[in-house]
Amino acid sequence: MPKRQSQTYGYVRVSTREQNEDRQLVAMRNFGVMDSGIFLDKQSGKDFHRQAYRKLLKKLKPGDTLVIKSIDRLGRDYGEILEQWRIITKAKQTSVVVLDIPLLDTRQKERDLTGTLIADLVLQILSYVAQQEREFIRQRQAEGIEAAKARGVKFGRPSMERPETFSEVWEAWKRNEISAREAGRQLNVHYKTFQAWAG
Repeated sequence: MPKRQSQTYGYVRVSTREQNEDRQLVAMRNFGVMDSGIFLDKQSGKDFHRQAYRKLLKKLKPGDTLVIKSIDRLGRDYGEILEQWRIITKAKQTSVVVLDIPLLDTRQKERDLTGTLIADLVLQILSYVAQQEREFIRQRQAEGIEAAKARGVKFGRPSMERPETFSEVWEAWKRNEISAREAGRQLNVHYKTFQAWAG
């Protein structure tokens, strides 16, 4: 029985439907990955319930190579990135090439313990730094929102202008001549909006 020829696959992920995957696809093709070997997911990296990624993992065999543009394509969480790296390199015995980081290329280092150790250390450091940066961004956003609120900046949808007839409708409602629902209907707003205005 002839020995199975090792395969090269590419994994591309964009976070939302709006993002464009062309940059990653070009990088894959420039590396030499065939279009038939590229797996594409268009959804968030928050979890790994991703159709193309699951198909890819089933295809990977010892000796194959997986190419990704950047390490965050494997996920957004430090622990998850490390877990996926372990599955691919240890459980699947597949080489990984991270195009943006030449040090994260395990192809020539398969039998080189020092090279593998360096790649693992670099991965852990980069994953940790990436997660810290995301947490710093969230913290800065929260601090920015608090500072803006302190300056009187309003968030959310702008409040609706009260119609010119509000006063007379409000007076009728106050005299119990009409209900809040009827007041809202006359003003062409939801009755809860009327209640908020009236309160």
